[in-house]
Amino acid sequence: MSKPVKGYIKLQINWGQANPAPPVWPALGQYWVPIQEFTTKFNDQTKDKMGVKLPVIITVYEDRTFDFIVKQPPMSTLIKGKLNLKSGSGVPQKDKVGHLNLEQVKEIANEKMPDLNAIDLAGAMMTVRGTARATGVTTDIDGMTKEEVAAKIA
Repeated sequence: MSKPVKGYIKLQINWGQANPAPPVWPALGQYWVPIQEFTTKFNDQTKDKMGVKLPVIITVYEDRTFDFIVKQPPMSTLIKGKLNLKSGSGVPQKDKVGHLNLEQVKEIANEKMPDLNAIDLAGAMMTVRGTARATGVTTDIDGMTKEEVAAKIA
């Protein structure tokens, strides 16, 4: 039988840099979770990619124990990282700030796939295309259907 869940906490924390200060302390403090224990476990698990901001979902149980799941970085962060951009376009419909080739779109889709609800790689690539468009980045698959993308990567 599983433990009764007291609540869920969603935060974005830099890998390997969690500390008992905001936003960690206020979020965990309201559930009386041992903050130092969380920061130590989180930093040990995420020390390999220092500084990348990651979503984390913390499950807090009635006995003040916790589990956490670290997700992949947000899609826009992956796109900006692939193109070495500081930020996306302020007016993405008009001002384009970069271009992703087919291979880069595929790499981002593969990396983000565990967090997406896409059935296959072509669907994940279509999600990358949508986020890239909203960021002001063009791709090689702009204007293609999912079937055309699937044929291109096959």
